[in-house]
Amino acid sequence: MTNLEGRVAVVTGGARGLGAAYTRALHAAGARVVIADLLHDEGTALATELGDGAVFEHLDVTSEDDWSRVVDSAIAAFGSLDVLVNNAGIANAAPIEHYTTAKWDAVIAVNLTGVFLGCRAVVPAMKRQASGSIINISSVEGLRGSPGLHGYTASKFGVRGLTKSLAVELGPAGIRVNSVHPGLILTDMTTRIDPEALSIPLGRPALPEDVAGTIVFLASDASAYTTGAEFVVDGGMTTAIAHR
Repeated sequence: MTNLEGRVAVVTGGARGLGAAYTRALHAAGARVVIADLLHDEGTALATELGDGAVFEHLDVTSEDDWSRVVDSAIAAFGSLDVLVNNAGIANAAPIEHYTTAKWDAVIAVNLTGVFLGCRAVVPAMKRQASGSIINISSVEGLRGSPGLHGYTASKFGVRGLTKSLAVELGPAGIRVNSVHPGLILTDMTTRIDPEALSIPLGRPALPEDVAGTIVFLASDASAYTTGAEFVVDGGMTTAIAHR
């Protein structure tokens, strides 16, 4: 059910961290993958590592022109576009009285507008084939608040809401849209976070590979009747009541 032979996936921010784990997992399941990222050297190296069925495409997720080119390139290279993983994201933080408009605009542009542009760009191709799976990476910060992460939290709640409106609209066209909400994952973005300061019932932060299985599931026929849903991959963190 999770065999992705014949499927074509675009993974944004796919060159490193969580995105690279998603790229590897999709490719291992049989999908052909477009690694869409700003990181040319890392993206090219990953495509070379994976070999046949993987290509790198430069993508600034805030650019409508870049999105059009990546979609056209994916279809030209592989013949279809079946899966979009909207993974690219950034974070910044400050107390609200010091949280500048520039900080806010930067995060919203990548984390929310970038997801919107990606969804809009792939829908025509998915509608033509009457099928598709859009997987939007939100966060546990799309479920609850976190001090200082004002733009990030707002953007991830926005991704969660956008996912639901698109699921309702696109379901009749055969396109499924779901959101994934990772907790603390060991990547370059989380090196400053102390896992001991968090209440994680499974007792450890996640590796990127711990989330990748959920992405393969949502890309595959195993989730054929799933849309508009939230998949929380956080080791139980959002279920726990913190105790001092």
